[in-house]
Amino acid sequence: MGGLMTTVEKQALEPATPRRTQAERTALSDKRMFEAAIQLIIEHGTERTTLKEIGELAGYSRGLAHSRFGSKEGFLNKLFVRFDGRWKAHLTSYVGGKTGIEAVLGALHALRDFLTAEASYMRAMYILWYESLGHDSKIRNKLADHHRIYREDAARWVRLGIEDGEIDPAINPEQFSVQFNAFIFGLIYQWLVNAEALDLHAVFSDYEITIKRLLSNQG
Repeated sequence: MGGLMTTVEKQALEPATPRRTQAERTALSDKRMFEAAIQLIIEHGTERTTLKEIGELAGYSRGLAHSRFGSKEGFLNKLFVRFDGRWKAHLTSYVGGKTGIEAVLGALHALRDFLTAEASYMRAMYILWYESLGHDSKIRNKLADHHRIYREDAARWVRLGIEDGEIDPAINPEQFSVQFNAFIFGLIYQWLVNAEALDLHAVFSDYEITIKRLLSNQG
């Protein structure tokens, strides 16, 4: 007789989609809640963002975020760790084992591209960090520790560049690291306030020329 297969018959012949494991379901719900939190933080800031809203926007029960993370502070700490891991992997792909001017420029290029590729994540996290400055918190303490590491990294790149003869020995590695990070965080602050006012490509290109001129050992 032939004839066309019904939809039910077709589905019966198709391999069944494997069910997600509990770990996979947990990872997926966490991912959706973090994405929801990013959206809410950008729209309302951290103070006005609640765990209830995060769970609901992610498509789950209003109590899931609280039962999973225990508190809003616990959730935001996990969001910080998630972002930090993402940024470190990105930065490492640009800097790796480089030193000297090449490492400094690698870090600049990493930030330039991350601002474009992860704009929402960057905006949400810096809102979180700036709003944490008004009180003592785990996030504020972690941020202070991260700033220390960024300064130490930049100073180390310069110090090794001096040892290799590439960077002018008159450069003070510690002072340069402060100035370099001031450029980075000052630029991000301006970008948060009004991204459309900045031509990021031009800003980074010009600063790259400045860095080479400043650090290069012309002797």
